[in-house]
Amino acid sequence: MAECFKNYINGKWVDSSTLETFENINPSDIEEVLGIFPCSENEDIDKAVHAAKDALVNWKSITPPERGCIISEAARILASRKNELAEIISLENGKTVSGGLGEVQSGIDMATFIAGEGRRMYGRTTHSGLKKRFAMTKRYPIGVIGVILPFNFPMALACWRVFPALICGNTVVLKSEENSPETTVLLTQILEEAGLPKGVLNLVHGLGHEVGEALTLHPDVSMVTFTGSSATGKLIARNCVSRHAKVSLELGGKNAVLVMEDADLDIAADSVVCGAFSVSGQRCTATGRVIVHKDVYDEFLEKLINMTSSQKIGPANDDTCVVTPLINKKQLDSVLGYIERAKKEGANIILGGEQLKGEVFDKGYYVAPTIINNVTPDMEIAREEVFGPVLSVLKANSYEEACQIHNTSPYGLSASLFTKDVNRSFSFFDDIEAGVCYINAPTFGSEPHMPFGGVKQSGQGHREVGWAATETYSEVKTLYVDYSSRIQNVQFVNEK
Repeated sequence: MAECFKNYINGKWVDSSTLETFENINPSDIEEVLGIFPCSENEDIDKAVHAAKDALVNWKSITPPERGCIISEAARILASRKNELAEIISLENGKTVSGGLGEVQSGIDMATFIAGEGRRMYGRTTHSGLKKRFAMTKRYPIGVIGVILPFNFPMALACWRVFPALICGNTVVLKSEENSPETTVLLTQILEEAGLPKGVLNLVHGLGHEVGEALTLHPDVSMVTFTGSSATGKLIARNCVSRHAKVSLELGGKNAVLVMEDADLDIAADSVVCGAFSVSGQRCTATGRVIVHKDVYDEFLEKLINMTSSQKIGPANDDTCVVTPLINKKQLDSVLGYIERAKKEGANIILGGEQLKGEVFDKGYYVAPTIINNVTPDMEIAREEVFGPVLSVLKANSYEEACQIHNTSPYGLSASLFTKDVNRSFSFFDDIEAGVCYINAPTFGSEPHMPFGGVKQSGQGHREVGWAATETYSEVKTLYVDYSSRIQNVQFVNEK
């Protein structure tokens, strides 16, 4: 019988106020129920937020290095339970165990890095415009942070948000994603074991349109951080802005690889296949487009088809599989809908394009790795995020045209250029509209010590992780000390 889970509020595991539940389903075997989780509502969010608000007074008085010690201990526990955590991620998320191991390692790396930021939360000192006046800045916590997670990286992205929020002295209400809630339970248990005081982290389960909305509208939540679709991000931003709360949004992407005439086509094709089809394209940085120079278009397309055709498709418990199941039927229907509409717009399906059925495929929701050409930049399939194993191929007459095609997308998260021209490589960083840029590598995310985020509809402006994380999760105060022993009444040009 599947285990029944609870919310975690003020240091205790408690039932939701509704007593209603939902099932956590294994996407590799949709008949397997992994756990029973509470359907929470406004009352549960209210309890969690009040617990976080009450805990804030003491937590923010603890020094950042002391907070870092707790996060360092969490990193140690994460490492000691790495295999167990990876297996749970694989079961509920649908990625392989090796993929789960990589995700846990990302969480460990984030904890290790951000713990050290407790001793590097630098302000600035400068000269005042007045004599005998000391001017400086110092960082302070924002308050209660609401964290709303996606299903695809439940451990890594929880660590990317929770640890920076905590090191800055904030308290947290964490809303799990309903397709991968157990991972957040395990992270919460680890932080509890690491010595995090009660009320500093609270975990609430439930459906996004109920619990998520309640969290974004709560008057005592000072900031909401969210990863997910641009459409949902707009709703969250509207809710927060209406009550003057801060937001940090990591949203959609239509990430592209540009392949130039001088590129190593084997490496380029291998990188595109990896970027487009691993985890069935359910990554915010997945490669959704490849823009190929006309001189190598046919040769590259042949390599791309051959490499894609050799990808092994199957369940997450087979670590040799590259393409694993989609998370649920809703996502399956969405992906197939994009493919059908691409056909109607005149695009050509040259590989895949259908749901896979029979034997192991009947236990989950699988779409064959799909390559589409005869695509123009104005088509939906070239502009919108599919979040599935679907790759659009476009042709460009030059590097300049390839950049222009790339920049027509409303998104700008991750982009990559394959070339041997060093001048073109550095020009790419200036020419392309994306928050993360690669040369001769897939469109992946960032390492935990480097900022991550996008431009345009891929984000709201803040950057996650790296040194940017403490900037996102803290407020700057400007501080003056006047030691002149008199009133200095000088009017500055910029005085407000």
